[in-house]
Amino acid sequence: MREVVVMAFETVRTNKMRSGLTVLGVVIGITSIVAMTSLIRGFDISLQDSVRALGPNTIFIQRFGITSFANGREFSQLIKRPTLTVSDARALEQQATTLQYVDVEIGAGPGPPTQRRIFYSDQKTRPQVIFGTSEWFAEGTRIPIAAGRFLSAQEIQYRSNVVVLGHTPYQLLFGDRGIDPIGKVVRVGNVQFTVVGVFGPRPSPGNFSLNQDDFATVPFTTFQRVFGIRIVRNFRGTMQTPVQISVMPRPGIDQQTAIAEIERIMRARHSLRLDDQNDFDIVTQDAVLKLWNRISQATFLALVVISSIALMVGGIGVMAIMSISVTERTREIGVRRALGARRREVLFQFLTEAAVLTSVGGILGILLGSAIGVGVHFITGFPVSLPLWSFALGLGFSASVGIFFGMYPAIRAARLDPIEALRYE
Repeated sequence: MREVVVMAFETVRTNKMRSGLTVLGVVIGITSIVAMTSLIRGFDISLQDSVRALGPNTIFIQRFGITSFANGREFSQLIKRPTLTVSDARALEQQATTLQYVDVEIGAGPGPPTQRRIFYSDQKTRPQVIFGTSEWFAEGTRIPIAAGRFLSAQEIQYRSNVVVLGHTPYQLLFGDRGIDPIGKVVRVGNVQFTVVGVFGPRPSPGNFSLNQDDFATVPFTTFQRVFGIRIVRNFRGTMQTPVQISVMPRPGIDQQTAIAEIERIMRARHSLRLDDQNDFDIVTQDAVLKLWNRISQATFLALVVISSIALMVGGIGVMAIMSISVTERTREIGVRRALGARRREVLFQFLTEAAVLTSVGGILGILLGSAIGVGVHFITGFPVSLPLWSFALGLGFSASVGIFFGMYPAIRAARLDPIEALRYE
């Protein structure tokens, strides 16, 4: 067996050009599998960590969201749903007995965002998303406060012109110059606001920027006074400044119990009959994670199918080259058989050569795929993950291709008649 393996490697070494062209398809297939697996897996882990950072018990009520699209709802139907209002949040706050707090977030959720540049001295930011929130926004989203404090109930009641900056505008206006932002007056669009706090960076997939820190929050009462509710009409329907409601169940209250009460109150407010579907979405951390798992699994399956095409092309190349090799080495096979080699030994020799060829291609593909993943991470900050099972999968795929497509030439070699083989010129 050792001699057969050594001979297989020797054959690959002495026919470098032919061997390289033979395994090119295998290298491309394995490279794509490893590279894309590292990127998808890295983003998958980081995104799940980001979603979990919201807290397992936070519940979001939206006009419509990703769960509606995942369930096959048509956008033309979703756009007809009524927009959530501050009154909906007030009703939940007054009528629900299972909720610890209710936060209203104007500008969050599906719909046209409200964006304004923020100015301080001679500095300005690119357009930032402006949210109008209650005093519970920071607690619900679990974004850390890096400096100062968050909005107070009194500031919301009196419609004060105060703002809490996201990490990006803070860095652009104050952080890069070492200025303490608390108490400074900035201009959000054309209106002056006093900075009372600064958010720390949001959890993000690795170092890859998704612009998740490009925002600022003001009291929702101030938002209504300064920015109003903007309505956008197009051929699909009417969209207006979105309103999202986030709630947290009381300690000891099951999430499903809270959701049932939310549905009861919201359905009553929207005058829905018993047989009517909800005209709003209730989104939880578990629902988002389940949906993302479905998407990532489907993406990975599609990746494997597409990469298999390259592997098949490489396998056909292996079969062709190994068939040529059998013809070229007919006399060698005859000599081996005349000296006592059995059919299964000849079969094993050619199968080993095919497996060695594709395994070398698999190793090269793993190295190239890993290099691409690491290179993308260093250039863009996109998160990557290189689990050992992806290497084993790539190597297993490549060896299997060699054995499968090398079977026909190996059987053909094993069935050669030794006398006829020795006569072959």
